[in-house]
This record gives sequence, structure tokens and C-alpha cells, in this order.
Amino acid sequence: MIILGIDPGLERMGYGVIRKQGSRIEALEYGLIKTPPTLLPDRLRLIEEQLTEVIDRTKPDEVATERLLFAANKTTAMDVAKALGVALLVTSKLGLPWCEYSPPEIKLSVVGTGRAEKSQIQFMVTKLLGLPSPPKPDDVADALAIAITHSFRVVPSIRKSLG
Repeated sequence: MIILGIDPGLERMGYGVIRKQGSRIEALEYGLIKTPPTLLPDRLRLIEEQLTEVIDRTKPDEVATERLLFAANKTTAMDVAKALGVALLVTSKLGLPWCEYSPPEIKLSVVGTGRAEKSQIQFMVTKLLGLPSPPKPDDVADALAIAITHSFRVVPSIRKSLG
């Protein structure tokens, strides 16, 4: 099973693609989709184009994103929600199953505590995937952590038979 994890963002959207075979997981590709500070419609179009390229290249079976939880900056929250909407539209148009996880769920799955720090997430993602160095920036490590969380929670044979 190939899983695409997405850490939503308008300026920087992290993505991480992993393969799960039995109990083994490995990173296939990870990086950032960056958009310049231009008009919002142009930024959303760039996200759609670049995410479609990632999906075409890596051919994921399923997609997982982080559930948005914002309390402080409402402007940022709206922009991130718009970027997430584009990501969900792309995955829906391509018929990919989607799931979302809250930040505490991701931290608990990857680190063992729902209150883990960013450095702990980077450390565990590096160890679990056998990477030579921690993925940077945080958006990329978070996207890989989202994919790892999904790999721990999904049983492919059951999901495929229910669909």
C-alpha cells in the first residue's frame, strides 16, 4: 500500500509518500509544495498542479491529511482551509480514499504521546523510516508522520472489501 500524507498549508504544503509492506514502512518521496505570495486563486492553482504531479508520479492508494485545529489566527486558518480544500478536490477527482487525523492522534501514533514536541516527531519519523537525516522543514516531517499514522491505522484488505 502506498500512502500520501499531506500537511496542509497555503504558503508551504508538506507531503510525504510512504510504502507499507506488512509491518515495514519506507519513504518513497517527500517534500514541499511552495506558493509565492501572489493572488490567492493563483496560489490554489499551483497547489492543484503540483499535488496532481506528485500523485501522478507516486501513485498512492490512499491519502491522509491533518485535521485543522485553529483557535488563534482566523486569517491563517481560512487560507489553510482553502489549500486543504484544493488537496481534497484533487484526491476526490482521482478517486483516492481519504482520511484525516488530529494533531494529538498523529503525535500519539508516531511518538507515543499526544503532547509530543516537533523535535520528537522528527526524530521518530527519521527512525521509523530509516532516513539518513531528519526531514525538514517541519511541514515535511509532519506530512510523513500523517502517512505513518495512517499506515498504523488502516487494514488494506478490509478497506478494499468495504468499498
